[in-house]
Amino acid sequence: MVPQILLRRGLPLALAAINLDDRVTLLDMDDPQVLAARRLRPSHMATGHRGVTQPQALALYRSGASGLRWWSTFESLWTNITLFDRVTPRLRVASVRRLQSEDAAVHQAAEFLGIAPA
Repeated sequence: MVPQILLRRGLPLALAAINLDDRVTLLDMDDPQVLAARRLRPSHMATGHRGVTQPQALALYRSGASGLRWWSTFESLWTNITLFDRVTPRLRVASVRRLQSEDAAVHQAAEFLGIAPA
């Protein structure tokens, strides 16, 4: 893998570990009861069409949600966390490290996404 793939606009990509205060509650968008209570459908949550998802996120934000927990569109067993700006004071950066082309995590992600090594 060429090192240039790990640059965006001339800046290095990095991996950050971020801790979220345990008192923050996230809406579990994989829970049928959570979806039903908000009249949301899984097929509308899983779309890549921002015109569909943005109004949903805005409604959840306006309802006071701190963030959402949901499945990845790449692999349903992976968890995505979307945090709204109101939780910023409850976040702490644990570590940050620059991604390197020889990192195992970079190789695993590239293989999963079908990016051939150079």
